[in-house]
Amino acid sequence: MPDSRRGVLYGVAAYTMWGLFPLYWPLLKPSGAVEILAHRVVWSLVAVIAVLAVRRHWSWFRELARQPRKLLLLTLAAVTVSVNWGVYIYAVNAGHVVESALGYFINPLVSVLFGVLVFRERLRPWQWTAVGLGALAVIVLAVDYGRPPWIALVLAVSFGTYGLIKKAANVGAAESLTVETLVLLVPALAYLAFLQAQGTATFGAAGLGHAALLAGGGVVTAIPLMCFTASAIRVPLSVIGLLQYIAPILQFLCGVLVAHETMAPSRWAGFAIIWLALAMFSWEGLRHAHTTRRATAPAPALETV
Repeated sequence: MPDSRRGVLYGVAAYTMWGLFPLYWPLLKPSGAVEILAHRVVWSLVAVIAVLAVRRHWSWFRELARQPRKLLLLTLAAVTVSVNWGVYIYAVNAGHVVESALGYFINPLVSVLFGVLVFRERLRPWQWTAVGLGALAVIVLAVDYGRPPWIALVLAVSFGTYGLIKKAANVGAAESLTVETLVLLVPALAYLAFLQAQGTATFGAAGLGHAALLAGGGVVTAIPLMCFTASAIRVPLSVIGLLQYIAPILQFLCGVLVAHETMAPSRWAGFAIIWLALAMFSWEGLRHAHTTRRATAPAPALETV
């Protein structure tokens, strides 16, 4: 199989697994969101260490330990992703699957704004139009919810910030996840020990199957991340940009068809505006990439007689 096709399949697998997360976290009840988050940290570390052990890949740690800037960035990434994970788990288990899907729909637009604010990138007119439509959709949904869609906004901003920090750190997926979970390990274990001392811990108390599902949170965290990394190194960013919509589409369908969350007409209108913005954003990106390729392509050689 060509490398590019394999990369697309890896990407589809990663985003499909992320999109089906709303079906997994409710299985962990009666555990609370923070307890699930703590177990996710612990078992993600176990899973990623197992991956590194199979690959016999440890030399990176000594080199990374001599780069305090990257360690600081990964520490910030750990804090940011813990906020994202915790809010997402809470949202799904509290019946806000559709709003969490909204967060990942607007995430590309947030990333574009970060590019403007942090890297001083200049947006093209159609990109500004897409961002404006995204802002309009948030206003429409705020009116519908009777409040700003805080869950969606926190998820979009935290994941966008996480991506920004990871780009600056430029560390591989397994290596980065190892450091991030090591940073979070002590507070996670401390919280689990506190629950155990209070007699409110659910690990083991809710049965062996429940304990296995809590531990499985590490596997379902590590596997899609590995697939995503395998995809990112094989296919262009424009393809990744299109594949990333698989996850929120599946999350949205889980919320509407499985969790049966209410979708009032005004809410449909807000999501329709978001989808229009994303379609415009994707079309403009593909058109610009095609124009750039044609402009930079070498001119055909003239035949000589």
